[in-house]
Amino acid sequence: MTAPADLIVTAAVIRTLDDAHPSAEAFAVRDGRIAAVGTRTEVEALRGPGTRMLDLGDAAVYPGFADVHNHHALAGRTELFELVLPPSLTLDEILDRVREKAATLPEDAWIIGGVIASTLLPALQSTAVRLRLDEAAGGRPVVIAEDSRHNRWASTRALELAGITQGSLPAGGITVLDPEDGTPTGVLLEAAGIPVQEAYDRSAGLTAPQHRAASRHGVHLANSYGITAFQDAGVSTDILAALAGLDTDGELNAWAVSSLLINDDILGFQPIGSPLLERGEEFRTAHHRPDFVKIFLDGVPPARTASFLEPYVADAAHGAHFHGETTMTADELYGWLRQVAERGLGAKVHCTGDGSAHLVLDVAERLRGEGFTTPIQIAHGQFLADADLARFAALNVIADISPFIWFPGVIPQMLAEVLGERAEHSQPNRALFDAGALVAGGSDWPVSESPNPLEGIQGLVTRADPLRRAPGTLWPEQAITAEEALQVFTRNAAEAMGLGAETGSLEAGKSADFVVLDRDAIGGPADAIIDTRVLSTWFAGREVYTAA
Repeated sequence: MTAPADLIVTAAVIRTLDDAHPSAEAFAVRDGRIAAVGTRTEVEALRGPGTRMLDLGDAAVYPGFADVHNHHALAGRTELFELVLPPSLTLDEILDRVREKAATLPEDAWIIGGVIASTLLPALQSTAVRLRLDEAAGGRPVVIAEDSRHNRWASTRALELAGITQGSLPAGGITVLDPEDGTPTGVLLEAAGIPVQEAYDRSAGLTAPQHRAASRHGVHLANSYGITAFQDAGVSTDILAALAGLDTDGELNAWAVSSLLINDDILGFQPIGSPLLERGEEFRTAHHRPDFVKIFLDGVPPARTASFLEPYVADAAHGAHFHGETTMTADELYGWLRQVAERGLGAKVHCTGDGSAHLVLDVAERLRGEGFTTPIQIAHGQFLADADLARFAALNVIADISPFIWFPGVIPQMLAEVLGERAEHSQPNRALFDAGALVAGGSDWPVSESPNPLEGIQGLVTRADPLRRAPGTLWPEQAITAEEALQVFTRNAAEAMGLGAETGSLEAGKSADFVVLDRDAIGGPADAIIDTRVLSTWFAGREVYTAA
């Protein structure tokens, strides 16, 4: 006899994301797994004396959302332990917030936080402005991240503790100097910011319990948006230990896939590269999979650290023929990806310029020709050469897209300044879909202000700012349908991170991961998707979030 279900769920709308049976009236859960999906009559055959009946009425049920690209621990740490600055703040408002925070702290305590808008970076590039930061902080060490999280603004005391002086500049990245006196302004681009991060970690970094609290909080925030699976795009051993410990103690309420850093131009984690790969398996648990590596192949366009096939808009510092650079040559990238493939891992490669994406596809072609099938994700890929679009499907390379950071707003404004008209042709998602690529959705939270998949879904459909802050649309011809956008943030993202057999759709045998919405978000007006409320989130048959 078939054992009775622990839980039977019925609702007005159940979208399964199973192509064979895209909708259902009910589903049953047993031992954290989906036991059956179908009509009420079919599913209620599994009802027993101890079965919980959950009739959700007019609500809608979707598979739990999946986020293929976030930094959950960084987001949790920011909310719990750092100074939170909305990117809309002016310089004076940022200094006021720093001053208020400093008043609550001991002398020489660190102030860590973010973010400042990338549009503010030019205004910070002088000794005079750095001295204003010093005054606001009362001489304390301060490090504030810019909205891409690739760049930092540091106070004089933070520079001193990091050993950054006019005569001793970091070897990597760009230390912006005052054009008048030649001293560091405190604006640190890419790897130039790592010494201040390391100085903070040495003297005031998080303890192991704080790292665990940051991960727990980050996962809880993700759950509040209906997320039950995510891939962290760059982890330290502290984050790995936190995730493994949470899962061992039954406190990890999502599938977590970790990306082990091969190189690190922004985070300041140690160890990275081969020493970190050697340790990855230590942290594998039932719901935590250290299955990917992360490679930063370029930086970000606003700082002119992304690699493009065509040059940037000319400026005094770079001239008229500057394309940006990749962090690795083709042979170096091949060497790492072959090593990764031989270990049975996948790779997430950060590419924000079409030049770096082109290089990944070239190397993927070489690896595929040698018989390697390792998963390769091109992360962001907002700018792609037309000739490269069809290569994603042909080479089985995954498009990890970040719609949260491209719709009209501050970042596109900065892109236009450095790329000109090319900035209007970002995120060719329709073309990727039509070419047969696996397109998976990621938030890049906390680079984005929230990981809300409904925000990403609406942006993919309308090509407009779903939060209604900025007017206009970006390349509306590249819009995809609401059904496709839902797939991007469920089944596709789960498949992209190697969890397709576990989650991403409501099918018998898969983990009972689902989100309950107050209405069918994608069944109504596209410009109102974001107004849908998450009522509850369920992971492995357990309710892990309930709206107040």
